[in-house]
Amino acid sequence: MFAPPVPAAHEPLLPAYVRAAGGVRLRFGRVGAQTHRLDVGESGGYRARFPTTFDETSEAVLINTGGGMAGGDAMAVDIELGPGSDAIVTTQAAEKIYRSQGTDTRIETQLSVGAGASLAWLPQECILFSGARLARSLTIDLAADAGLVASEAVFFGRSAMGETMLRGALRDRWRIRREGRLIFAEDVRLEGAISETLTRSAIAGGARAAATIVATGSHLGDRLEEVRALAAGELPGSVEIGAGIVSDLLVIRLLSSDAQGLRRVLVTLLGQLTGRALPRTWST
Repeated sequence: MFAPPVPAAHEPLLPAYVRAAGGVRLRFGRVGAQTHRLDVGESGGYRARFPTTFDETSEAVLINTGGGMAGGDAMAVDIELGPGSDAIVTTQAAEKIYRSQGTDTRIETQLSVGAGASLAWLPQECILFSGARLARSLTIDLAADAGLVASEAVFFGRSAMGETMLRGALRDRWRIRREGRLIFAEDVRLEGAISETLTRSAIAGGARAAATIVATGSHLGDRLEEVRALAAGELPGSVEIGAGIVSDLLVIRLLSSDAQGLRRVLVTLLGQLTGRALPRTWST
């Protein structure tokens, strides 16, 4: 798919009132032996649904009823886990970011995990169409003993449809704090001829899909060895894996020229790290 270069516009080509803006706010807390949703806020075309679980965990599925986002659209996700609670949050499907006429698509996610609580943040992949402009931020605040597994994946075009993200922009910002102290910070910025930039060996070596996983918990050294053992085996779709420990986080990177191959490895890794099967939306 071809899309001509579209620079960021100083003035939006379409008025703000025709763009989609909204988000989801969730607050979880422990009530007896179970984790329950205590507060749910929904705005715009964004919704949350809560499948039945059969353990102490609460599960939430975020839904974009618009089916995707375009330039000028904005979504905010705010999730808070109270002390001792345990929740899994995922999405109904991959988030599609369509071509922009010049303005950014904005996604801002704020996660707060209280004392003794555990959160698995497992959204499905974000697919960037050629000409898309995405500005995304992920901010996570952890209590001293909070647990976390968080993953984000980006696919540059729909490879199954023979599409490539020729041009566009991606700005991705991560900030993770433990008791207010910054323990992980990262900024990624790609702009212009995306497909050409991704061919550079120092950037992606021709990869068309990328993912990052971060995890906390005990025995991180053992988990690191498990990841490296997986990476040393035969992986589908020429998937490359790198892993290391930063502060008290296990950080895992995945790159591949085959988006579906990367997704299969991602499912395996997330299953190992969470110790459970992924939410059903990942297999439907």
